[in-house]
Amino acid sequence: MSKITIDAKNQTLGRLASQIASLLQGKDDPKYNPRLRGETEVVVKNVSGIKLTGRKMEQKVYYRHSGRPGHLKKTKYKDVFPKRPDWVLRNAVSHMLPKNRLQKERMKMLVIEK
Repeated sequence: MSKITIDAKNQTLGRLASQIASLLQGKDDPKYNPRLRGETEVVVKNVSGIKLTGRKMEQKVYYRHSGRPGHLKKTKYKDVFPKRPDWVLRNAVSHMLPKNRLQKERMKMLVIEK
């Protein structure tokens, strides 16, 4: 099992998340097989230094719904990021991974250090 360390300072959220998702799937390995988890553990440092381009700081919104009528909750990026920058990156990476039985196993290979 290999370990890759990434410094997130001054990197764009989406580009960083897609790079991490590719590494977690094992696409950098010559033995890549889509049905296997992948053997790369990704460690990310300086998550609080992630940048966004354009006006996404004010416009990006996270939604969650309880399932009850009228219970759609909205949270803006600028409110979430200062409190939980690790959640923002973990959410972006999980949405870039394939939605199958390997998603949880691959997410366990992501280590975020503050």
